[in-house]
Amino acid sequence: MNHSVGNQGRRYSALYFKAQEIMKISRRISDYLTPDLASLNENGSESRYVYFTGDIIRQSQSLIWNISKAENEFFQDSRSRYISSVSKLTDRLFRNCENLEYANSDGKEFLPILRKELLKFRKLQRTWRLTL
Repeated sequence: MNHSVGNQGRRYSALYFKAQEIMKISRRISDYLTPDLASLNENGSESRYVYFTGDIIRQSQSLIWNISKAENEFFQDSRSRYISSVSKLTDRLFRNCENLEYANSDGKEFLPILRKELLKFRKLQRTWRLTL
């Protein structure tokens, strides 16, 4: 497996670094979308899409955490649980991107960038899963 050494001397996979990249993109998109979505609708209700911006950040953070746990876990059962969580989080993140594309904001044009990175992540994930 292709590993790189992080800033604390720990070895991390390419998947871990791709998850960090996804986290950065998610934050940027969320920062861009949130002001547009935070305002109230004409009828006084809030946009239902505003919560998806927080979800993509939370799920991106969880991806990083679960990858790290899976790579450092000694027991196979626990490692399998973290691997499964990474798959589920990736699916949810992809669905939330799809949902945000329906939002009324100019920032939604950046969502295909995140989705493209998620597709690359999924390819890396297949290999990563087999090497653990």
